[in-house]
Amino acid sequence: MPDVPETVRAKAVDLGATAWLENLPELVASSAARWGLRLGASFKDPTEAYVVEVTRNDGTPAVLKLLIPRPGSDAADEITFLREAGGEACARLLAYDESLGVLLLERLGPALSDLGLPLSRRLPILCDLAVAVWRPTAADLPTGAARADRMSRYIRAKWRALGEPCGRAAVESALAAGESRRRAHSPARAVLVHGDIHQWNAMRAGDGFKLVDPDGYAAEPECDLGVLLREDPTEGDPRERCAWLAERTGTDPRAIWEWGLLDRVATGLTLTVAGLQPVAAEMLAAADAIASAGTEPFRP
Repeated sequence: MPDVPETVRAKAVDLGATAWLENLPELVASSAARWGLRLGASFKDPTEAYVVEVTRNDGTPAVLKLLIPRPGSDAADEITFLREAGGEACARLLAYDESLGVLLLERLGPALSDLGLPLSRRLPILCDLAVAVWRPTAADLPTGAARADRMSRYIRAKWRALGEPCGRAAVESALAAGESRRRAHSPARAVLVHGDIHQWNAMRAGDGFKLVDPDGYAAEPECDLGVLLREDPTEGDPRERCAWLAERTGTDPRAIWEWGLLDRVATGLTLTVAGLQPVAAEMLAAADAIASAGTEPFRP
């Protein structure tokens, strides 16, 4: 039986994918045989997939990723995103089976999170990776409006089910922000966005970094920056970070702020389901603090 991380197991159970867990050994073995792979060590920190180091027949190191099945088209979206990105600022897609949710990817170096860099050095790296990904796209990807709607529905479904782990004010603020971003979606401003840029999804590649694990959307660029705003919830003033992100990228600070509000609560609940503490509680506590302050994200 593959060494499945508890976070992945908990996510699979929450999504009703227990059959996938039971069939995972066979799926790993058949994928390895299909693509001529020698299996190595599995990764310990994924939350949405079983991921294992592999070596191809020609000696090339790679990564085999098997996504937890869920409603929607997550595997198709990730594959589409990676094909659109073409290895620029993101891992190269080497092979895939969309129907099984299996991807063979370029193997990269250690994660940015392993390097112990302070936020002041991490944030410019991640922000610049986001900018490098953005480009007009006609790909069949979910929109920013769909992302806002999906996250809002998740918040409504999970907040009570998890025993209300953050205050009602934080939930209401997040849902209001989600509705604002849903209404604001414009195909004219939509670009290719990763959707989950953080230090665990940025891996060393030569002298720089590349991103892994994209959600894949056609959305306003502020969607990616909202993720950078939600992360590291115990560090710094979120209003100052919002202003910095907007100034560096020439984007709308209010849109960044609203995406951050929505993403902070939705991700905090997701991490609660996965049992990733204390970061889940810290993220939701930050949402409570912002909701309690009731102030504008930036001053005129």
